[in-house]
Amino acid sequence: MTYLLDTNILLRLRQTNHPQHSSVLKALLLLKKKQENLCIFPQNLIEFWVVATRPVEVNGLGLDFQQALEEIQLLKTIFILYEDNPGIFQQWEMLIIKYKVIGKKAHDTRLVSSMIVHQINYVLTLNIRD
Repeated sequence: MTYLLDTNILLRLRQTNHPQHSSVLKALLLLKKKQENLCIFPQNLIEFWVVATRPVEVNGLGLDFQQALEEIQLLKTIFILYEDNPGIFQQWEMLIIKYKVIGKKAHDTRLVSSMIVHQINYVLTLNIRD
C-alpha cells in the first residue's frame, strides 16, 4: 500500500522537541517495517517550506534559506515524490465544484485530488478533522 504523508507529519518529523515527534517517528518506522510506500507531493514540500522558513514567533521552524533547502532535498530522498500533472487540477476543479469547497479547505482538496489521480488510498496525518 502507498500512504501520502500530510505536511504536518513532515513538520513533526523535523521538530525533534515537539510532543508528537516520537509518535510520528514510530508510525513511520512501523509503516516502513511493513514495507509500505511513503509518498509526498510537491504541495507538501511547498507547505513545508512556508512553515520551515517562517519565524518561530509566528509558529514556524525559523530555518534560514539554506537549512530549509537542505530539508526539502532530504525529504525528496527519504520519501517517494509523485509529480504534479494536468489531471490533478482537473480533478481538484471537479471536487471543489461538487462539494462547494471554499477557503483553506481548497489546499486539502488539492491533496485529495493528487491522491485520486495517483491512486493513493491512504493518508497519514495528525489532523483528522480535515
